[in-house]
Amino acid sequence: MNPIMFEFAGISIRWYSFFILIGIILGFLLAIIEGKKKDIDPGTIFDMGFYLVVFGIIGARIYYCLFNFDMYKNNLISLIKIWNGGLAIHGGIIAGLITIIIFSKSEKIKTLKLTDIVAPSLILAQAIGRWGNFFNSEAHGPATSFAFLRSLKIIPNFVIKGMKIDGVFYHPTFYYESLWCLLGFLIIILLRLIIKNRKDGEITFIYLTWYSIGRYFIESLRTDSLMIGDYKMAQLISLVIGIISLISLIIIKLYIPKDERIKKEKTKTKKVKKDKKTNKPKEKEENNIKEIKEEKKETKKETKKDENSK
Repeated sequence: MNPIMFEFAGISIRWYSFFILIGIILGFLLAIIEGKKKDIDPGTIFDMGFYLVVFGIIGARIYYCLFNFDMYKNNLISLIKIWNGGLAIHGGIIAGLITIIIFSKSEKIKTLKLTDIVAPSLILAQAIGRWGNFFNSEAHGPATSFAFLRSLKIIPNFVIKGMKIDGVFYHPTFYYESLWCLLGFLIIILLRLIIKNRKDGEITFIYLTWYSIGRYFIESLRTDSLMIGDYKMAQLISLVIGIISLISLIIIKLYIPKDERIKKEKTKTKKVKKDKKTNKPKEKEENNIKEIKEEKKETKKETKKDENSK
């Protein structure tokens, strides 16, 4: 596939950059909409999103380059050429989480409340961004046959043709992961609609568990994995994150009480009802006192008039 989308004035615009940009824009829109539902100002969401994009990309690039430093040590300027590919999502997730923790402390907003807002945006951006790998002819699996890819029924013909690299067909693992992320996004959106009184962190840990499961198995097919010894780094990280996230989700569901915000709203409504009940007799007494005072004033005026007339 041709990685260049188009050229203008000697500048090449690449598909990889285009899909990342589309993912970022849609992610921002989703986060702003969800932030409004949680009474968070769009400006705050925009500020957080800006930092997440900047430090997320930096983290994803650093993570990738650390495990492929031999590729860049003789040409260090190529470290910044992210448009050629080379972003590791786990590095972006780690950097993004650190960014949200710092941002939440400065804004005095719960960290898990913010991660719940970001999670659907992130998994959608991942589903879209993976298509940049397609045009860069990277992030694919082992060699296979045209007949086998056709037999799977879920792969479009243009993807199968694009997976013919140097005369050999390969598994489109980028496509498998994109589908997995898209399905995860739809599930998360559905759960947000169904589960009204969600606890902070539920959406975050559902996302991390879901993505980790899919990435663990899809990574087993990848031929360009980042390695640590004889093990694929993405599989190890997915295993650790998946287990921690699943345990955290169970703890939140079973042992963490409902959102404090919901409790506060309930106590407020109870106080208002009590105040209304207790204020009714007080209001009646105050009205009676006012009426008595006004009657006294009127009688005084009348007596003065009678005295003057005499």
